[in-house]
Amino acid sequence: MHRHFKLYKPYGYLSQFITNQQKAKKKKMLGELYDFPKETMSIGRLDEDSEGLLLLSTDGKMSFAVLSTSVEKEYYVQVDGLITDEAIEALQLGVEIGIQGKKYTTQPCKARKIERPTLPERAKKIRDERHGPTSWVSITITEGKYRQVKKMTAAVGFPTLRLVRYRVDQMTIENMQAGEVEEVTETLNAHFPEVAQAHKQ
Repeated sequence: MHRHFKLYKPYGYLSQFITNQQKAKKKKMLGELYDFPKETMSIGRLDEDSEGLLLLSTDGKMSFAVLSTSVEKEYYVQVDGLITDEAIEALQLGVEIGIQGKKYTTQPCKARKIERPTLPERAKKIRDERHGPTSWVSITITEGKYRQVKKMTAAVGFPTLRLVRYRVDQMTIENMQAGEVEEVTETLNAHFPEVAQAHKQ
């Protein structure tokens, strides 16, 4: 039987279990957070300095299906400055970012201003408010280019200070603490019906 997990990935951890890179030997890995089965793999990734919901599974086919389907991923983003309505609209319509040295226009997405969300304190403190105001925005995308959300906010003039993935489809980190792991006792099919259908094909 395959096993599935959801994790609140803390700041400072790589979204992997092992690395062959000499310089990364002292990096923090997911295996330090829980006694995962040997075959466990992360479904997608979060950057070392990003936090939030990371799904894991021993089922490679399910992992592939989730990644290859247009599943919504919602991020709570703290940005430098008080984000404007114009910037929000630009995010919604799509902005030009760089991907592997080439220009890329992001797909239309959902973006809105939000009040400061209730989240665990980050392991590394965000810069002091005395250096200027900050604000929060919710950004929901279905694509997943490298550092996409950070590049999007920078493109509209509001660099990302903190990035937390709050939701993947209907699954969230609500009431979870950083580093906490929950085993999903029912199959991921129950949470991703459209993925389950693709999984059967």
